[in-house]
Amino acid sequence: MTEEAVGGRIFFSNVRRSLEEEDEIRLVSVGVDIGSSTSHLVFSRLVLERLDNRYIVSSREIVHESDVLLTPYADDMTIDATALGKFINKQYEIAQLDPAAIDTGALILTGVAVRRSNARAIGELFAAQTGKFVSVSAGDGLETTLAAFGSGAAARSIRENLRVMNIDIGGGTSKVAVCEQGELADMTAVDVGARILAFDKDGKVTRIEEAARRFAAEVGLAIEIGQVPDATGLERMIARMADRLFEAISAPKLSAETASLLRLEPLRNEKAPDVITFSGGVSEYIYNRQEAAFGDLGPRIAAAIKQRVDAWGPRIARPDEGIRATVVGASQYTIQVSGSTVFISPLDILPLRNVPVITPDLPVSDEVLDVAAIAAAVKTALRRLDLHEGEQSVALCYRWDGSATFRRLDDFVKGVSQGLSAQLGNGFPLILVGDGDIGGLVGIHALEEAKLTNPIVSIDGINLKEFDFIDIGAMLETSGAVPVVIKSLVFPTTSALGKVEAAKI
Repeated sequence: MTEEAVGGRIFFSNVRRSLEEEDEIRLVSVGVDIGSSTSHLVFSRLVLERLDNRYIVSSREIVHESDVLLTPYADDMTIDATALGKFINKQYEIAQLDPAAIDTGALILTGVAVRRSNARAIGELFAAQTGKFVSVSAGDGLETTLAAFGSGAAARSIRENLRVMNIDIGGGTSKVAVCEQGELADMTAVDVGARILAFDKDGKVTRIEEAARRFAAEVGLAIEIGQVPDATGLERMIARMADRLFEAISAPKLSAETASLLRLEPLRNEKAPDVITFSGGVSEYIYNRQEAAFGDLGPRIAAAIKQRVDAWGPRIARPDEGIRATVVGASQYTIQVSGSTVFISPLDILPLRNVPVITPDLPVSDEVLDVAAIAAAVKTALRRLDLHEGEQSVALCYRWDGSATFRRLDDFVKGVSQGLSAQLGNGFPLILVGDGDIGGLVGIHALEEAKLTNPIVSIDGINLKEFDFIDIGAMLETSGAVPVVIKSLVFPTTSALGKVEAAKI
């Protein structure tokens, strides 16, 4: 997507179509998922229709789903960008699509791939090549969240009114999410994965992750590159991996050994789930959708964990998506125009592009606001999407409730500023998006009363959701408003229920 200002309008793509005049827009989208073990693409055609002042996805047709590629690594165990690029280019050829014809898309790096030394460079490379992608390095929290919604666990928890646990077992980690009423009630991530140990066709070890060394040491198994490990010892190691994962999903109190494997806070495990679904590469073996082995622990870890869950009792159900649960099938592009009560300082801070949105549950209904509670809610939302380290701008979406007295505005701005301290400390702008008619007041207060020295973008009249990314354009001279393009991550099936407003997927 490109934007060109002509007479105060926003033009979509490269054929000079005005969003203010068209009731229907057709787009070609691509989603790219690069994981620690596998990489794949999905090409889609989207139809967007105008709904009031928004465009929403009315239909989505999958044009091509790529083969699943074992993510290539160079000898130094960094991702081989050249080999990956060849695979990507081949998929464009098979889909009969020119990269220049792509209107929008999303690139997600997940699992161990995020931690590789060149992972971010790869993300930036693909984003730069297209100029149209939302690019996300998904850490443990975001990947767990994506798997929960992409697998359909969140939607199932609404549809069946049950407590649903999704276990996404990938190459490097396992992500566990507990869903109730369409929301994440709890989540964690564990260093248990199918490809922490890999082999060649002769059974010789070709790859050892740190987690594999830890498990092998626990059971007294010797593992070395180029050597064939003892078969009995290897089975003990796989059983230990399954035991640790099962303990993480079921025990209210964890052993020190299992706790040391966690990448997020432990699950509370106050009660067992009603239903369990599996996603990720290992799920293909659990549901008998794959028989071939790929030189790793996949088939055996699948059998071991399924055996333990079967004995536990919760019903095992099929997910809406398995290995593709975290891939972003498309990006939904919508546009809104802000209210005219906005505050931008300085004006040249705009435009802003690809800013992730957080939607904290802010306690703003009381007459006296709790600054510490507001800050804590903001930090929780940041952590949920792996934005807590303050390495990029974020847009905080809020719903104002009550009067706009000096005291309430002051407490609100203080709480939000404390919650966003990592971002503001790194010099990023304060970006606030409200749904009411208060953006101007909040922005002025942040500058004049709170004496915030960061750039300030405070707008209103916009509805956003978690998983949205936004572009905020320069102020329209005719109205004093700003155009906001909203890019929502759209999951491949009805697992998007409750996350993509009015979308029919």
